[in-house]
Order: sequence, then C-alpha cells, then structure tokens
Amino acid sequence: MASQRVFPLSCVVQQYAWGKMGSNSEVACLLASSDPLVQISEDKPYAELWMGTHPKGDAKILDNRISQKTLGQWIADNQDCLGSKVKDTFNGKLPFLFKVLSVETALSIQAHPNKELAEKLHLQAPQHYPDANHKPEMAIALTSFQGLCGFRPVEEIVTFLKKVPEFQSLIGDDATAQLRQSMNGDSQAVASALQSCFSHLMKSEKKLVVEQLNLLVKRISQQDCVECMACSDNTVRAGLTPKFIDVPTLCEMLSYTPTPSKARLFTPTQSQDDPYLSIYDPPVPDFTVMKMEVPGSITEYKVLVLDSASILLIVQGTVTATTPTVQAAIPLQRGGVLFIGANESVSLKPTMPKDLLIFRACCLL
Repeated sequence: MASQRVFPLSCVVQQYAWGKMGSNSEVACLLASSDPLVQISEDKPYAELWMGTHPKGDAKILDNRISQKTLGQWIADNQDCLGSKVKDTFNGKLPFLFKVLSVETALSIQAHPNKELAEKLHLQAPQHYPDANHKPEMAIALTSFQGLCGFRPVEEIVTFLKKVPEFQSLIGDDATAQLRQSMNGDSQAVASALQSCFSHLMKSEKKLVVEQLNLLVKRISQQDCVECMACSDNTVRAGLTPKFIDVPTLCEMLSYTPTPSKARLFTPTQSQDDPYLSIYDPPVPDFTVMKMEVPGSITEYKVLVLDSASILLIVQGTVTATTPTVQAAIPLQRGGVLFIGANESVSLKPTMPKDLLIFRACCLL
C-alpha cells in the first residue's frame, strides 16, 4: 500500500490573554466546528490556532494508520514530502507556521529579526530569543480588522505631536524637533528622525507612559476635544481607555492603519541596523497563502499540485477529500485542517451545495 501523504490534522490552540473570549473568537468557532467533542469555555480567550510543527504546538495526525503521532515526527521520517527544493533549503523541516488569530486587544510590539540576526540573538540570549529562525509574517484579514504597518506620513505625525501634548511629552523635545526639520530633508533624514521618535516612545518608562496616558484620557473625557478627534482617525477617543493603557496604543499615532476590508499585510524581517517598521518594497517571503473560493455549483474541485508540502484550512463549507494514494475519502468541515504532501493530487467534493472558502499555506521556491 502506498504511504499516506495526505491526512487530516488536529491543531493546537493558544489561549493568550489578548485573544477573544469564548465563542466570540473565530479560533474557538473553527475549533468547535471541526471537532464536536470540543467544549468552548466562554470565560477563556482563544487567541491563535497553530497549524504546523512548532515544538510548542505540533499538530496531531488524525489517521490511525500512521505510526507517528504528530506532524513534526512524521515529516522527520518522511522529508521527501516537503518537496525537493524545500527539503534542501530548510534542512528537512516545514518552513512555515500557519495560523488563525482572533484579536480582542492590542498585541505587544514585536521585533522580527532576519535569519542572521535571529541566530546571533539566540546564541546571546536564548531565554529571550528561544528560536534561531527569522520570522517574516503575512496577515490576511478574514473579518474587519485594524493593524499597524509602516509609518504614517511625517506631516501627520508632526500634527499629532502638536495637538496631543501627552504624546509629545513621551517623544521628547529633541526628537520632535528632529522630525519637524526632516520634513525639508531627504529620505535618510526622515528615516533617522522616525527612528529617534520610535526609540524614545518604546524606551519610555512604564510609569511615565501610564501617567501621560491617564492625563490624556482625563483631558478628552472632560471636553468635546475636537482637536483630539482629528488624531489617529478617532483612535484616541476609541482606543485610550483605562483597559488599553499601553505603548502600542500610542504607536497608532506613528504607524499607518490600513483599510480593514480584506487587507493583506506583510511584515518583513529586519537587520540590527534597521529594526523599524517598513512596508516599502518587501522581499518575497518563504511562504505563500492561497485563497480558494469555490462556488456551490461546482461538484468537484481539484487542488493545484505543488512541489511543496502544504496545509489546507476549511473556513466555510464541508467537503470530502480524495487522493489516488488513499482509498478512503477524508471528510472535512468548517475548521477542518488537511496536510498535503508535495506533488500530491487532491480532489475536494462539496457535500452541500454551498460556497467554499479555503486557505492553503505552502512554500513556493
């Protein structure tokens, strides 16, 4: 019998504090839909669904004909399933972690080092940098979503500094003056000024941040504050409440908030010399996420054959998956996750005449 190279997975949920609670979380809904035995706790956050081989969230294989219990174990014994180029380039390991996020509050500001810097930091301080891999990220909005990516135009930031004294207090007089002067300079002057402003904000003492934010909340709650309503597209009034007092909230005045509808964001990795936000000419990432929308009138959908291992997620609809190497059909419903080995042919047959929405993560080299 041919070896199993296509099989369903049971994936790990991370319950970080910033996640949406209970059944309000899309992560929880996908989990419950894919496994009727799962009971969702309404008082707990469901932040991330991890689909991959990460040591803290290795997916379990849902096929009792396979001796290995997790996807990571199986790939270690079947490295050819990755595809020839992926196997050689990434030393026989799956090079991506596919996730669904359900976000309730602002996430922490994170640095994404490139491969060279990640290895260096891991050697220097493994307790803070437990992973030696780089982490470029791609985000696709499944629902209305706001994210910060890149810097706002300098003119907007200067306006915020003028109209929000609490914000200016954290940035400081010198960095503020440097930013104003950079408006008449070249791109290097602007980059240096933005770096200075961002550094001052991120390095502000927590006590000072809380103090200034409390002053801002008090001020805008005591007046109509037309000036503040101009700041950050209403995020000052909407975002600055005692529940959300933190540096990421103020970063909205420095960072660009993209249109939320079906937005796609890519966060490249940074070198040590340029650890700041950028969305300009991002490099091609090591991974791809394909979106498949299949009308309910289609009776069979053939998944594109790729020279890469991939992970497929059913977001909407129910199907049965078939492949020449597996005699039995694999049933998948909303929240179902399927691993597909490289160069495998898979057909999806809807079990109901409803539209399908499917996402597939892979590595195209």
